[in-house]
Amino acid sequence: MRATIVGAGLAGSEAAWYLASHGVDVTLYESRPHFRSDAHVTDAPAELVCSNSLKSEDLTRPTGQLKRELAAFGSLLMEAAFQSRVPAGSALAVDRDAFSAHVAGRLEAHPRITFIRQEITQVPSQNAIVATGPLTSPALFDALLQRIGAEGYFYDAIAPVVEADSIDWDAAYYGNRWGKGDDPEAYINCPLEREEYEALVMAILGAQKVAPRAFEDPRYFESCLPVEVMAERGHDALRYGPLRPVGLKDPRTGRTPWAVLQLRTENLHRSSYNLVGFQTRMTY
Repeated sequence: MRATIVGAGLAGSEAAWYLASHGVDVTLYESRPHFRSDAHVTDAPAELVCSNSLKSEDLTRPTGQLKRELAAFGSLLMEAAFQSRVPAGSALAVDRDAFSAHVAGRLEAHPRITFIRQEITQVPSQNAIVATGPLTSPALFDALLQRIGAEGYFYDAIAPVVEADSIDWDAAYYGNRWGKGDDPEAYINCPLEREEYEALVMAILGAQKVAPRAFEDPRYFESCLPVEVMAERGHDALRYGPLRPVGLKDPRTGRTPWAVLQLRTENLHRSSYNLVGFQTRMTY
């Protein structure tokens, strides 16, 4: 038996690995580098185009349970994540380049997987999984519309990353929320007093934003809102969202700040950090 999988993103890579590991011959198609969406920056399979966090590993949460179940079923993505993980407290975060490289190496080495770099413009006729997601190429998307009347949209926001040597340690301290995790230096915290927080909110509201492009439709996913959209919903929205200070007492003052901006390790070298929960369309 042979199966065709279109798209070597997270879903397509996992599907190809699972089927091949259970005796099915797989032809895996990936359009890059021949066609690359405006959101991708590499040609690697399983590229993480937004955050490097795969969310909590806490087994009392659905995301933690799902990770345990995936690992039990031999998930390639969980294997790659554990191999490329970076300190992130109770969350599972990865070095995104190492993560994609691990997935690529495993897929290309599997004897039952034929990995073809080619854009597919029509829906395969049988035994196929179309895993191209919201970044489907225009030609294939038109074919899907004709076949099943599909509707899709994409809205992009960048997750800002800062260089480690740009951090002002007079205004920052290490610490995981509630002290969770094995590495006490997984997160860097930048405390904000009330006046600083209010100035930040006003700056976000007044900042220039990138206008949506032709392929984008601003329908927001509530669990991953751009920071400026959260700020528009209320002056304290960020203080109860990504800037919430709970569990992050400042060791220098002994008290909980008004708000805290967290930085999470971005790569294995700790040379850069991700602004947690700060996906945005603000211009540079």
